[in-house]
Amino acid sequence: MSSEGAEDPLSVAVSERDRFVLDMVRAALEADHVMLAFQPVIGAATGMPAFHEGLIRVLDETGRVIPAGQFMPVVERRELGREIDCAALRCGLDALAQTPTLRLAINMSARSIGYPRWTRTLRRGMARDATVGERLILEISEASAMQVPELVKSFMTDWQDKGITFALDDFGAGRTSFRDLKEFYFDLVKIDGSFVRDCDSDPDNQCLLEALIGLARSFDMFTVAEMVETRGEAEFLAGAGIDCLQGYYYGAPQTKPGWLPPPADAVDAGSS
Repeated sequence: MSSEGAEDPLSVAVSERDRFVLDMVRAALEADHVMLAFQPVIGAATGMPAFHEGLIRVLDETGRVIPAGQFMPVVERRELGREIDCAALRCGLDALAQTPTLRLAINMSARSIGYPRWTRTLRRGMARDATVGERLILEISEASAMQVPELVKSFMTDWQDKGITFALDDFGAGRTSFRDLKEFYFDLVKIDGSFVRDCDSDPDNQCLLEALIGLARSFDMFTVAEMVETRGEAEFLAGAGIDCLQGYYYGAPQTKPGWLPPPADAVDAGSS
């Protein structure tokens, strides 16, 4: 029997899985079942949080918290990805408004730069609180930035003038050239975790890290090491001159950190 036209079973399974993920994310957005998980970014010199990163989470129909890694690869190229970026920005702006001492990094895709709803959300947040600009960090991955570099450069120039800080995420994992790095004018770079893993014992990663840190320093960019998981890694990175460290060694992302005020309805319920 001819197999012409028959669908590959693996392709069918992947398609079904992606459809399930899309339906789950769409339902979560419609019900506003979205939140941020906050992870500290620690100053290498001070040992204290320099800022936090707000990582988007959605709740499935059972109330289970689903991390971005389980749905962003599926939604990133779709309009649903832009809606996720809008939700992350809205949650981040709310957190900044609730906690005046907070400095917060929020992830975004370069694809969201021209998305009207995302831009409106940012403008409203900036208008609501005059201090938001100096406390907001927008993270754009290296791979995303390189898809539309001219658009990213123009966008950054406009909003840096309003006080927003920009971070190049996953630095070293993509294809940013020296010329691009010079012209982007990112304020900080977050070095990809693949270079951090076992850096206290892996000479190749040690060499690469020292080169990346030196390159960032030559362009006057603040450096953050991602995915720091051991004391040995943290000590090597501090000795190599990294500015900040982020990873499970310092704390897992938390949806309810102690410093975040409870929602207004929870306060009202507790006072009645």
